[in-house]
Amino acid sequence: MNIKEKMKETQHLLKVLQDTKEAIEKEDTIKLKELSNQTIHSASITQETEYILLAVIIYSLSKMIERTNYREYPGWNSFFKELMGHLEHAIFALKQKKEDKFVAELRKIRSVISRLTGSLKRQIQDVFKKASINKASRIYEHGISMEKTSKLLGISIWELAEYAGQTGVSDVDLNITLSEKQRIKIASDIFK
Repeated sequence: MNIKEKMKETQHLLKVLQDTKEAIEKEDTIKLKELSNQTIHSASITQETEYILLAVIIYSLSKMIERTNYREYPGWNSFFKELMGHLEHAIFALKQKKEDKFVAELRKIRSVISRLTGSLKRQIQDVFKKASINKASRIYEHGISMEKTSKLLGISIWELAEYAGQTGVSDVDLNITLSEKQRIKIASDIFK
């Protein structure tokens, strides 16, 4: 990736993070899921782990905000405050063009979970695991092999295959663009 493309991608990441923060503040889970999908599209193209990690984090946040019962668990407020702090630091790092610090902040978001305890820890770990599998299936939809996708997200090929089978991702035929009737009409128009 050349310098111009890298700068463009950095600006895109910054916009995604800023929009994510705004969507969290508004509790707009639909917008969060859209942002996650946009990020997965970029991840499929670049196959860079920071995009994938960001997509998983954003999708996980949408699920945590969607399920308001998490807010009742002990430790939720401090967990969420720390998570938002790391999000702010990630935004600041991108503004300063410090990509290593940006990636470190994303990893810190994941590490916050390891310090949780009890039911909240199990619930949040489950959300991140399911988000990883969901995002892996989306990367697989974009044509990246199951093996490579599972390695990028740290899940097993079995988990990905099982999820893809349940959702019908593996059944998508990308070659069908026109119906048989449409193709016959085009062919007969050509030979008139």
